[in-house]
Amino acid sequence: MITTTAYIIWGIYFVFLYFIIFWLLSFMVGSPDSTRIKLKKFPFVTVAIPAYNEEKGIRKTIESVINLDYPKDKIEIIIVNDGSKDKTSIIALNVIKDNPGSKIFLINQNNSGKGKALNVALKKARGEYFVSLDADSDVRNDALKILLEYFKDSNIAAVLPLMKIKQPKSIIEKIQWAEYMVNLFYKRLMAILDCVQVTPGPFSVYRTNILRKIGGYDENNLTEDMEITLKLQKNDYRIIQSNQTEVYTNPPKTLKAFFKQRNRWYKGTLINAYKYRSMVFNKKYGDFGFIQMPRLLVEGFLAVSAFFIVGYVTVVRPLYYKVYNYSLINYDVYTSVTMAFSKFSLLDIDYMNLFLSLAMMLIVIVLIYHAHKQTNEQFSFNSLIAIPLYVFFYSILAALALLTVYIDLIRGKRQRW
Repeated sequence: MITTTAYIIWGIYFVFLYFIIFWLLSFMVGSPDSTRIKLKKFPFVTVAIPAYNEEKGIRKTIESVINLDYPKDKIEIIIVNDGSKDKTSIIALNVIKDNPGSKIFLINQNNSGKGKALNVALKKARGEYFVSLDADSDVRNDALKILLEYFKDSNIAAVLPLMKIKQPKSIIEKIQWAEYMVNLFYKRLMAILDCVQVTPGPFSVYRTNILRKIGGYDENNLTEDMEITLKLQKNDYRIIQSNQTEVYTNPPKTLKAFFKQRNRWYKGTLINAYKYRSMVFNKKYGDFGFIQMPRLLVEGFLAVSAFFIVGYVTVVRPLYYKVYNYSLINYDVYTSVTMAFSKFSLLDIDYMNLFLSLAMMLIVIVLIYHAHKQTNEQFSFNSLIAIPLYVFFYSILAALALLTVYIDLIRGKRQRW
């Protein structure tokens, strides 16, 4: 007899397999628009660096922009110090003094959030293109030239580099390294269907006039990078994901910092998905309205539900019955295990669940292989450690972070940048 629990587990399997197979088929059918045009001239570019308490990395970030393979007279850097309480402003001023040949400007403001900081830079920007760069990131020196070559028509609003973690050391950093790699592959797949849902802070390149036309950044948003992307999608602009250059960002190094960051990310995702709910199943927005927006709304709820259901069915309930059965024989574990092995039969194996498990494992292996290939990562000792950690622990960490989001939303708790 098939129980209700079995139906639920099978439903989870089906949803998981459906989306994985759907994205893999999308990858096999087509490829993102990757054609580029050679720059005939170098357009003027503004790089905006919003910073809040970034004394540890702000110098490296600014210098990575100064060292870009791009004419210095065609680029300006606007640093917006958002009320930092550390030495961010002092270090930025020292970098400006050390580089008199570069156009670098520092704007100090009271702590008002990242969205406000970016809008301040956008208002001052003189560049034809506007680049956002988080102050904990550094960019490859060929990045700007390469990304600008994708702007071959006026409807392309943004072009994105691969965002990676360089030389992860701790366990939580290795898990995030694998997560970023897999997510970049997903984003490449989403780009096939024009379904990119976020232009991340580290070195996303925009047309300045388009950002201004749509009203700039939402200054009261937890994830302003996602909100600006949904705004671009709603206004029928295109977003291109490149795999030809990279930007490196510093991930949270502790579990506490990881949960704090993911709480903000996931909460911002839900709030923005609700804000743009009119796009859900709206044929005007094509695949983005029918695939991406519904996923943004329900993915978190499904992930938390699956975590509890699968945890109960596969861990809590079997453990309870195992302990209960052992109590009936006075916890004579040795005799119980010996009898179980002596009576074992191949007919006792649940072949259907075994088949589904092997199928999912095979799909995960294929996914990891293509993720490595599409993000230009090499299989290494780090991969051998990071990938198993990601496969076995990331979904648990993400579900727990999502759970804190729902608790916060019920309590009406919201944080700032």
